Amino acid sequence: MRIVKWIIRGLIILFGAACVYLAVVAVLPGFEVPRQPLTRPARVVPELPHDNRPVSRTDVSFSVRGTALSARLYLPRGLSGPFPCIIMGSGLGGTMDMGLEGYAAPFQNAGFAVLIFDYRYFGQSDGEPRQLIWIPDQLEDWTVAIEYARSLARIDPARIALWGTSLSGGHVITIAARDKRIACVAAQCPGVDGRASAEMAFEKQPIGYSLRMLMHGQRDIVRSWLGMSPHVVPIVGKVGSVALMTSAQAYGAFAQLAPDSFINEACGSIIVRGDKYRPITYAAHVRCPVLLQICQKDELLPVESIEETGRILGPYGEIKRYPVGHFDVYFGSNRENCTNDQIEFYRKHLRPIIAGSRTKASLTS
Repeated sequence: MRIVKWIIRGLIILFGAACVYLAVVAVLPGFEVPRQPLTRPARVVPELPHDNRPVSRTDVSFSVRGTALSARLYLPRGLSGPFPCIIMGSGLGGTMDMGLEGYAAPFQNAGFAVLIFDYRYFGQSDGEPRQLIWIPDQLEDWTVAIEYARSLARIDPARIALWGTSLSGGHVITIAARDKRIACVAAQCPGVDGRASAEMAFEKQPIGYSLRMLMHGQRDIVRSWLGMSPHVVPIVGKVGSVALMTSAQAYGAFAQLAPDSFINEACGSIIVRGDKYRPITYAAHVRCPVLLQICQKDELLPVESIEETGRILGPYGEIKRYPVGHFDVYFGSNRENCTNDQIEFYRKHLRPIIAGSRTKASLTS
């Protein structure tokens, strides 16, 4: 009985110490992270040639539990529909102004309708606190975007496809596992295993840095419990700084892609919660074709996890491999190659109606 009492007393002491630690982390001064404005180099994203620019665009919106989400709808010109529709969302901390139109345009010109949107708390969408990467809400945003597209008269509800990249590349696999009506999915350099990604990042960084990042995540979570203002960290930062991504490639890509209105901040809670998100565990439940586009030199995500996802998908997986890094796919010929493969994949599984001379759609640098 005495041993039991000592165990209970020890647990109480540990619990109390943990509460004190978290309270101190939440309110202690000196944890603020310097802002990191993006130093913009000369833009290297090629202008779209005339025949691959959007021919029409309509600003639309839809609501998720009372919160308005901003979106854009692209419909092929000269056709009445109903059209197959590709729904697109950004990766970690991104917005629809960060290059999504560069993909939507060739899809539109290939005969597809396209719907792009901003997640809650980001970009032009509403929601508080701002800059919160909360994965359950992002998945719900995807679900409502799909429902909105299916409700449109000029969209064929039986031919809804998804497009995701990086974090959203994992989202589209998760959503396809939940929604058996999805026709097909393209996942570009997808984040499929938060645990494996966290382990990869931990191995690359000094242990002191990793512990410091963990405290930033804890600070934001506890402050949210206490109703305090969010604790934010930069989404991308220069090498050696405090940020969610600190590679030179990440910083350079965001600097080139982000609009002037982009806010380089995110609530720190994703640092603690990100490793719990594992779309790879949903792959066995997917029942539609999935194009997995693997960057073989990916410096951000473990390639082995994406390859394993392909094996789990089995006959539903179509794998394309590219000898490039994670952020290389957004630029130049690498973007052109990936986009052309996506168009071929969507044509195979969505069967769009092509008008006149617009039988081919590709990106040309």
